[in-house]
Amino acid sequence: MKMERVEETLERIQWEAERAPGGVLAFDGDGTLWSGDVGDDLFLALLEHGDIRPEAHAALERLATAHGFEKGLPARELAHQLFAAFEAGRIPEKDIYEMVAWLFAGWRVDAVRAFAKDVVARHAVKQRIHPESRRVVEWARGQGIPCYVVSASPLAVVEAAVHEVGLDPLKVLACTPRTEDGTVLAGIVEPIPYAAGKVHCLRSRTSQPLYAAFGDNVFDLELLAASRVPVAIRPKPRLRARAAELPSLVQLHPED
Repeated sequence: MKMERVEETLERIQWEAERAPGGVLAFDGDGTLWSGDVGDDLFLALLEHGDIRPEAHAALERLATAHGFEKGLPARELAHQLFAAFEAGRIPEKDIYEMVAWLFAGWRVDAVRAFAKDVVARHAVKQRIHPESRRVVEWARGQGIPCYVVSASPLAVVEAAVHEVGLDPLKVLACTPRTEDGTVLAGIVEPIPYAAGKVHCLRSRTSQPLYAAFGDNVFDLELLAASRVPVAIRPKPRLRARAAELPSLVQLHPED
């Protein structure tokens, strides 16, 4: 991938905006806007001092059975084992992203939002924002270009995190649990914004030209390919390995 300075990327986006007014930008969240994974932060905080309700425990057992795990374990132990299996490559990422979102089944939606806001504060997400990403966001805001965040992490924690970047939580597309009468259910709104689902979710919200997309991992590839200016931010090895599939992909020069 060619390395590109922020100024060069912004010049190219500006050219697209002049050619086709009314477009948008799209960002992945974890690893792209900030370092680390706010979904993992939320998950570990729930296991440490949150409350896993019976509805979520039952769903954990169904997921465990589907992947050949034994039933009958306490909820926290079972959740730990499933996450460890994911880290070892034995459970698909998509299943775990969904699990972290519906693990709050039985909670009131407002309580999940408050819990997520506290996690973002305690894990200092504001200090984890990549300077080059912040510069792009600030430029876009100054130009009046809407910015969407398309993330497979749970909705509540991504909404809380983007507030630290100065972005609109109403323009977050993230893994969203089903709800009923203000209570979280043990299910997910499909499709989730993961891999090709990122493009589907974005296009369900806006049909405006996608000037640029920013991502750091391989499951951002479809979103990057859907944009006119695809940009990798601190790309992980799996995205680097497939970068040749998208010749126009550039890497934004990291800043301190």
